[in-house]
Amino acid sequence: MSSENVYDILKERGFIEQSTNEEEVRKLLGEESVTFYIGFDPTADSLTAGHFLTVMAMSHMQKAGHRPIALVGGGTGMVGDPSHRTDMRQMMTLDTIEHNVNCFKNQLSRFIEFGEDQALIVNNADWLRKLNYIDFIRDVGVHFSVNRMLTAECFKSRMEKGLSFFEFNYMLMQSYDFLELNRRYNCKMQLGGSDQWSNIIGGVELIRRMDQKDAYGLTFKLLTTSEGIKMGKTQKGAVWLDPKKTTPYEFYQYWRNVADSDVEKCLSLLTFLPMEEVKKLGALEGSEINKAKEILAYEVTNIVHGEEEAKKAQEASRALFAGGASGGSIPTTEMDKSNFENGLNILDALVSLKLAPSKSEGRRLVQQGGVKINDVKIEAIDHNLTLNDFKDNKLLIQKGKKVFHQIELN
Repeated sequence: MSSENVYDILKERGFIEQSTNEEEVRKLLGEESVTFYIGFDPTADSLTAGHFLTVMAMSHMQKAGHRPIALVGGGTGMVGDPSHRTDMRQMMTLDTIEHNVNCFKNQLSRFIEFGEDQALIVNNADWLRKLNYIDFIRDVGVHFSVNRMLTAECFKSRMEKGLSFFEFNYMLMQSYDFLELNRRYNCKMQLGGSDQWSNIIGGVELIRRMDQKDAYGLTFKLLTTSEGIKMGKTQKGAVWLDPKKTTPYEFYQYWRNVADSDVEKCLSLLTFLPMEEVKKLGALEGSEINKAKEILAYEVTNIVHGEEEAKKAQEASRALFAGGASGGSIPTTEMDKSNFENGLNILDALVSLKLAPSKSEGRRLVQQGGVKINDVKIEAIDHNLTLNDFKDNKLLIQKGKKVFHQIELN
């Protein structure tokens, strides 16, 4: 067990939104090694930046001597959590769910130590898919008040458009997960985003009513900007932890470009930097705040993708931001937006920028994997550069390992 109570660490770093009983939860975490769980519904084949905050909390808990259970929702994923949604989630096939569950397992193992006497990965399909409906509603459903469920935050946004009975079962299923984990692994605590509060309370109360045992819940603030908008999304969609879906460079750039007012919060929640350093970096002003943004982007990319990818992304980013690939000045060509409105072919661009003497040489470069746009390898000779490729009116072309050229829109 760590000498410092992990509850204090999580509170100081800004994770905690609500707890079932702050005094009891803090006391429990300070006195014994607690088995806790966080649920991940496999709605896609990769975790996102939004999940990363809960993964960091899980890591802090494990470092303090507590035992994590990562519960992947092979069962609940068939229903879909209606929390804070205005529409019904698309139903997934069993094969899709199984594939997504396996992807989650691989990703989580990069952040959490799994193994004997360490963290566990458990799939709630192991019990949910075997349930007998009549037994379930008789033994579990009897403990839930429909009147009370209808007042829960997780259902409020759905009441106007309609909430299916199918989704209405989600709270019972998640509550039953907590009961099963408590019985199987002596799991005493559930952690989750603040949108999970009603579901967590459901499990705490179910354990008390069915087994007369104490259980606890702790929720985290959702990762939002200072304006209250959920972080982890770009114009292209979600920021994924899978490098095939969001490249390490794109991932780095997302954190490099956060608003000045969000830097300290992100450093606190998404890195392991000491809070003293976090506060110093967060206090920087003007152009100095860019140093803090660079540290944030590097640290988060290092945790998610490893040191080598973080260094590569940092070098490419510095070339784009400061005109300094490997410390030198980077050639920049100004071009009119109209060149890219209908797309500019990559071969034409290479010749125009004198990165290739001819289209045939440009074709060879592309086919051999020697051309990158914003650190993303170009694989097709008919690829077109468009306005969507520009960030802050800049685009970075890389030829080979060391030749960089920047296009800036005028």
